[in-house]
Amino acid sequence: MDGNSMLFIEEPNLAFGYGQKTIDPRDGLILFGPSTRGKITHASIGVIGTEEGRQRLIRWLQRIQRPIFGTDDKIARPFYPGLESAFSFELSFESIVQINVEQTELDTYLRYTDSHQRVHNLVNVFVDKLIRYKREEEEPALVWFVVIPDKIYTYGRPKSAIPKSEDNIKIGIKNKYSRTAPSLFPEFAELQEAYKYEINFHSQLKAKLLKDGIVTQIVRESTIAYRDFQIDGKPIRDLEKFESAIAWSISTSLYYKTGGLPWKLGEIREGVCYVGLVYKKYEKEEKNACCAAQMFLDSGDGLVFRGNVGPWYNPDTKEFHLSEESAYQLLDKALKTFLEKNGKHPDEIFIHAKTYFDKDEWTGFEAAAKNKSKVIGVRIRNENTFKLYREFTYPVPRGMVCVIDGRNAYLWSKGFVHRIQTVFGLETPNLVPPIKIGPTLPL
Repeated sequence: MDGNSMLFIEEPNLAFGYGQKTIDPRDGLILFGPSTRGKITHASIGVIGTEEGRQRLIRWLQRIQRPIFGTDDKIARPFYPGLESAFSFELSFESIVQINVEQTELDTYLRYTDSHQRVHNLVNVFVDKLIRYKREEEEPALVWFVVIPDKIYTYGRPKSAIPKSEDNIKIGIKNKYSRTAPSLFPEFAELQEAYKYEINFHSQLKAKLLKDGIVTQIVRESTIAYRDFQIDGKPIRDLEKFESAIAWSISTSLYYKTGGLPWKLGEIREGVCYVGLVYKKYEKEEKNACCAAQMFLDSGDGLVFRGNVGPWYNPDTKEFHLSEESAYQLLDKALKTFLEKNGKHPDEIFIHAKTYFDKDEWTGFEAAAKNKSKVIGVRIRNENTFKLYREFTYPVPRGMVCVIDGRNAYLWSKGFVHRIQTVFGLETPNLVPPIKIGPTLPL
């Protein structure tokens, strides 16, 4: 690595209640409360799952009303003070809405050998009930806890396959063309529907509920009640030392999904905003994809813009690129929103993507920002080219940077964290991710 310079980026400060700042989210929440302290004080929630699953979740929610102390590793996994103490936020257990899911129905679909059919039908058990509730009932729930048995977690993921058994049910369409070809038969068309979605319970549930605006938090039963699942008297998942970490994770997510902001970046330059591009490919179409952009403001707010659907995917390069017109429209929409919220355009707008921007894209972005803002392109992607070692027990600190030149650098976003005196994970971190700064046109 001769000729390259190394530097270290300090952990950024996060802002919490009363405008106080610190680098660790848990420290900030314990000491000062969330950034939007007092804005969200209570919320109505719902729970959907089997009878046992719902009761386990409710018992766990009652448990996190009180402090949860960690193991001897108190620095890496500090104690959890309780939901109300950390977030100034409370739950009303008398008004929790519950929807029952029959275990026998889940067991039937868990016997489907076709992974598309299995996951599609398991997801619909929950989705159909949630949509029906929202459309027919008056008592609202801001967030729904979806409590799933471990078998759904195991057999609801990509490449999952159930064990061979005489009780298995073989339902599906083997011919790939027949999965998407138009059909006049309702029964066949119903089977075809399953192949429009990826084999992923989590992603498919979120996608099917998106248009109805139903917010969910999926929870695996053994995560919140690991002592209930044992083999030879020992839990199948040893989560005792992670109890406080689980409480921190789920309660933070709950607070955010009910409309609160746990923290925001403490030092964002005024007049600067960041836009990240994401794409969703349509599985049944080779090239068509939907583009969306998420814009982050110096206030800590995040706004999502839906772009055009078009032939943005190139199956040869496996990259996504917008047309000049669509790139213009997307950035123009972001700039107009910034103007509405701040009374002026940003001085600088950073656009992040996983690939180089091509000439058409960059022309569109520059045209939208002309005489308004300076636009900077940043390519961020994961890289496993090499690892960086040092002669200590722990790997290099998170935040190490290897600068290649004025436009290229590697950033280690995983590694030793000084605040907790350890790492998140046990392996030596790969460099994640390399960053390309500038217009990011092909060199």
